[in-house]
Amino acid sequence: MSAVNRAAVEAVLRQYTDPYLNQDPVSAGCVRHIEVQGEHVNVQLELGYAAGLFKNGWAQMLQMAISNLEGVSSAKVEINCVIAPHKAQAQIPGLANVKNIVAVASGKGGVGKSTTAANLALALAREGARVGILDADIYGPSQGVMFGIAEGTRPKIRDQKWFVPIEAHGVEVMSMAFLTDDNTPMVWRGPMVSGALLQLVTQTAWNDLDYLVIDMPPGTGDIQLTLAQKVPVAGSVIVTTPQDLALLDARKGVEMFRKVNIPVLGVVENMAVHICSNCGHAEHLFGEGGGEKLATQYGVEVLASLPLAMEIREQADNGKPTAIADPNSPIALIYQELARHVGARIVLSEAATQAMPTITTSDD
Repeated sequence: MSAVNRAAVEAVLRQYTDPYLNQDPVSAGCVRHIEVQGEHVNVQLELGYAAGLFKNGWAQMLQMAISNLEGVSSAKVEINCVIAPHKAQAQIPGLANVKNIVAVASGKGGVGKSTTAANLALALAREGARVGILDADIYGPSQGVMFGIAEGTRPKIRDQKWFVPIEAHGVEVMSMAFLTDDNTPMVWRGPMVSGALLQLVTQTAWNDLDYLVIDMPPGTGDIQLTLAQKVPVAGSVIVTTPQDLALLDARKGVEMFRKVNIPVLGVVENMAVHICSNCGHAEHLFGEGGGEKLATQYGVEVLASLPLAMEIREQADNGKPTAIADPNSPIALIYQELARHVGARIVLSEAATQAMPTITTSDD
């Protein structure tokens, strides 16, 4: 029986690709420790994204592969998720007690952006991350309803300076709706809204969050630009439907984030297909393949494609979005995949930025 060494263990690990990082654990820099004691092998890996529901199965797969290596009688693979703060826009200071900010945006309203943001936040929390959500849609705040927070609920004030976010379903929630009357429209000009949003972001006492999801207002106006230029955003997610008109506006959202140097992590396509509840017939009511076209045009990925389904709307309206209302359903599993892809894309986008060469010029 041949002796086992570290190189042999690494060779086995290189044969398996992390489906979210799109690299093997060795190339992705996930290996933290490999110990070989005779016929016994212990491996410790570290993922930089939230993957609590994925890591055990991934560990078992790798453990089985190492166990089949000649000369190994027992193997143990342990995987931990350690989420670090990642680079945001240059010259914008980080936000206290928040590691990574993810902006969920759309070029137009009515495409399911807020529902996506709520389910993304809840799915990240189910993966073991500490998560908050900021409802930045001043004119149409809806996260309070989606998280089942009673009308009239107000945040506590700490030290006469900080808003204490309201916790619901394990997620910290903050919204302008908590500070105003639900029946009173916000008749504010852009600068007033921008100032209020910045106060909400910077004066909320977030509690050591791994991810803060911001439900952005629809469009690409001054409110969005203010947030993009003054809030340290690690990455953005663009929500669209396959409809041509929605795609036109979604393109503007992609371009806006690129102009302010915020990575576009990918595209979420909502209402991609409708399945008739009576006969099972599938219809693409809003067109087909629109999200894929948008992603291809800008060199990003379709992170998730979701159906037009009544339960998504009903569960959100009832204050328990799909990710927690029916966590084992096919739709909830899509949201879990989305959460892992978003976390992994933040890691990869920073790695890509660091890998870019520096170009210098001289008079020679």
